[in-house]
Amino acid sequence: MRTPVHQISSRSETTFMRISFANISSSRRGALVVTATVDSELSRTGTAVDKSMGGAIQKAMGSGRFSGKKGQVLEFPAPAGLKSSRVLVVGLGKAADVAALTMEAAGGTVVGRLAISGETEVAAAIDPIKGSKISAAEAAARFAYGANLGSYRFDRYRTKLEDDKKPSLGSVVVMSRDAAGAKKAYMPLDRIASGVYVTRDLVSEPANVKYAETIAADARGLRKLGVKVEVLGERRMQQMGMGALLGVNQGSEREAKLLVMQWNGAPQRAGQRPVAFIGKGVTFDTGGISIKPSGGMEDMKWDMAGAGAVIGVMHALAARKARANVVGVCGLVENMPSGTAQRPGDVVKSMSGQTVEVINTDAEGRLVLADALWYTQKRFRPQAMIDLATLTGAIIVSLGHVHAGLFSDNDELANTLTEAGKAEGETVWRLPIGDQYDKDINSDIADMKNVGAGRAAGSITAAQFLKRFANNVPWAHLDIAGMAWSNKARPTVPKGGTGFGVRLLDRWVADNHEVA
Repeated sequence: MRTPVHQISSRSETTFMRISFANISSSRRGALVVTATVDSELSRTGTAVDKSMGGAIQKAMGSGRFSGKKGQVLEFPAPAGLKSSRVLVVGLGKAADVAALTMEAAGGTVVGRLAISGETEVAAAIDPIKGSKISAAEAAARFAYGANLGSYRFDRYRTKLEDDKKPSLGSVVVMSRDAAGAKKAYMPLDRIASGVYVTRDLVSEPANVKYAETIAADARGLRKLGVKVEVLGERRMQQMGMGALLGVNQGSEREAKLLVMQWNGAPQRAGQRPVAFIGKGVTFDTGGISIKPSGGMEDMKWDMAGAGAVIGVMHALAARKARANVVGVCGLVENMPSGTAQRPGDVVKSMSGQTVEVINTDAEGRLVLADALWYTQKRFRPQAMIDLATLTGAIIVSLGHVHAGLFSDNDELANTLTEAGKAEGETVWRLPIGDQYDKDINSDIADMKNVGAGRAAGSITAAQFLKRFANNVPWAHLDIAGMAWSNKARPTVPKGGTGFGVRLLDRWVADNHEVA
């Protein structure tokens, strides 16, 4: 019997920015935003505002360094001739290059700049952009989406936040010449943002609050959206032979769980086999007996970011009523050192029947995914499987914090994931797998070992290990170790848990698997 552990009560305090849409007007109180493209070309509303201000904007642009480049902001506090408390001119770059991600970044930039400024409301005039392919409605919707994503904060456990550090901005009014169209275009984006928030919250929470049992309890809330949720305990997993997954958890006081989610959004007439997402959910990773250095170990609360992304995308798909059949499976464990912990040199038997020699107990995520992948393909017979995991530090050495690593045995799957990532700003980079790498994980006493020889190609041999459990189902592995957490804020991704993977997978489903 496992010992109960006292927990901090966790309250859900994350709030979304209030987003609304209206017709364009320069006669508004609060902060006012207008746009400009390269060479200081003001938008139509910007030109009208400049006239009301006696040409102050053009004068400042002519004498300063603002040229309308993407990300630039020119600010005018207490502008003469207007009701507005301040005016911000936001640069969009070259008009021909303005696209959805440009507008999202603009929205996030504005919210980031004004979040603790004392302003309570901002109105942004998003005029049609001459020379751009993006429509007026889509531009406004994407600005709103970026503002929403950029407004995220995780302040749940801060009890002494100074007043001037508390968010003041609570409302964004996006003004458009097609306000109705913008609102319609924004609605599914708002649903996706809610999924991103779910993932960011899960990844940001400490491990004494979010562990297998509590994460599974959170996921049960998806039933309200129509997702079928099952939670398998250790007894059931033992009956199915999940020795690889259970071996990782055997040093923990807490019980492992296998979380299974199903969204059946495709019409029954379509007879669509599902696609499947599988997430690594190591709720805290000490490394086990092969213990990690203490410096930075606190970051290992987000070693469940793969599972967090799977839960978030299931939320997003159900919230926007995606017309596709999708399965999400998450192996939820805790990797702890104790008298019952798995040892280097142990041999475990996976659900597939294949045996694994555990050389390094800190290479645990692949053991969890091995059984989760086998369970998924055996039960659901999916069209394709995509797993997400903060699997290796080696991927950060390879790709830094710019791309997630992509490994796949299927060119079409790899290409469609790459395109989805580009479209959503969650980019992936494909690395090789092959027989020469596969040989490196052969064991002298078992079918395989859980690490290769030495430090060479660590991310590749990890992927090669997972491939042995895909059982010829089209499969892709996303190593998101460098992307799940950020120490630097970006316009639509605040510092901390990024929610990486939700937008990417939602877009992949939308572009490739939704039934008309």
